[in-house]
Amino acid sequence: MDIKNVSALKTRQYRNFPMVPRVVFGSGSFDHLGEILMPKRSHSEAPIIFLVDDVFEGTELAERVPLIFNDQIIFISADEEPKTTQVDVLVNRIKKEFSELPSGIVGIGGGTLLDLAKAVAILLTNKGVASDYQGWDLVHRPSIYHVGIPTISGTGAEVSRTTVLLGPERKLGINSDYTTFDQVVLDPELTKGVDKEQWFYTGMDCYIHCIESLNGTYLNAFSQSYGEKALELCKEVFLEDLSHSESRDKLMMASWHGGMSIAYSQVGVAHAMSYGLGYLLGVKHGIGNCLVFQHLEEFYPEGVALFKTMLEKHEVTLPKNVCANLSEADFDTMINVSLNMEPLWENALGKDWQKTMTPAKLKSIYQKI
Repeated sequence: MDIKNVSALKTRQYRNFPMVPRVVFGSGSFDHLGEILMPKRSHSEAPIIFLVDDVFEGTELAERVPLIFNDQIIFISADEEPKTTQVDVLVNRIKKEFSELPSGIVGIGGGTLLDLAKAVAILLTNKGVASDYQGWDLVHRPSIYHVGIPTISGTGAEVSRTTVLLGPERKLGINSDYTTFDQVVLDPELTKGVDKEQWFYTGMDCYIHCIESLNGTYLNAFSQSYGEKALELCKEVFLEDLSHSESRDKLMMASWHGGMSIAYSQVGVAHAMSYGLGYLLGVKHGIGNCLVFQHLEEFYPEGVALFKTMLEKHEVTLPKNVCANLSEADFDTMINVSLNMEPLWENALGKDWQKTMTPAKLKSIYQKI
C-alpha cells in the first residue's frame, strides 16, 4: 500500500474538516473580485497571480480580471489532467519572476485550473515538490491565500479539501486542511457557452459524487444532507426542462453541495476506477467517471439506470473501445492505480472490499469500456 497516512486517517473517530470561509454567489459577482482581493494585498511588490483556462485568452472575461501593480495572468490549457510536474514548473516560475511571495493565487476555470491553483498555493509555502504531498494530511504549513472561481459546474473542486494530480507513480490528491480555498466566487454567468458534452460530463461528476456518497459505508447525516440536496438539484437540471438561467444556478449549487457531500464521506467505485483511466490514458475525470459508471449496475443499480436515462434525454453517446487495444501491462497499471485508492473502496464495499473487488473483476469491468 503506497498511500501515506491512511492509517492515521482511519484511526481518528472525528475529523475537524475545514470549509470555505467566504463565498459569494450570484450572476455578475465576478465583478466584485477586485474589491474582494484588495484587503489581501500585502504590498505592491507581492502580486496576485491569476491562473486562467486558456480558452478565455483574448476574451471579455480575461479583460475583466482586476489586474493592478505587477499582477500576472498565466493562461493554462485544461486539455490534460493537472500534473505534479506542472505544479512544480508554475511554482518555480513564480518564485523566479518575483522577489516576494504572491499575495494570493486565483484559479479561474474548471476542475483542472482550480486544482492547479490549490496545489500552487500549497507548494509556494511548503518545501519539496508536489508529488511529496500526494496523500492524506502531509501538508504542514498553511498555503498562501487562494481563491477559486469555477467556470463550469460539477467537479466540486471549488469546495473540496483535495487537489487531484497526476504524479509520476499515481493519480492522487493532495488531501489536507490547507488545500481548501479561502474564498470562492460562484458566478453562474461564467458557465455560459460551455460545450454541451463537457457540460454533461462535468455535471455527471457531481451526480456520481452523490450516488457514491449516499450509497457508501461512510455515510452519515452530515454527508447525507448535502448529498441528497445535490442529487435533487441534479435531477432537476438533467431530467426537467429548466430555463438556461435556472439550470446554470442550480447546477452550480449542485456542484457545491456534491463537493460537500464527500467532505465527511468518500466517493466510490467509479472514481477509483476513473483514476486508473486518467493515469494511463489521460482520460479526463468527468468522462472517465461516465465511462466506468455505465457498467456499475451491480453496485449502484438505481443510480446507473437514472444515468442512462439522462444520457438518452441529452443525446450523449459515450466513446467505445477505449480499452480495446490495451496490453496486459496496461491493464495491470490501471488496476494497481485503482486498487491503491483504499478509502474509496472501503466506502463503496466495506472493510472486506478486497474480497469483492479482485484484480480479475476490476479487469473485467475495464475490458467493457
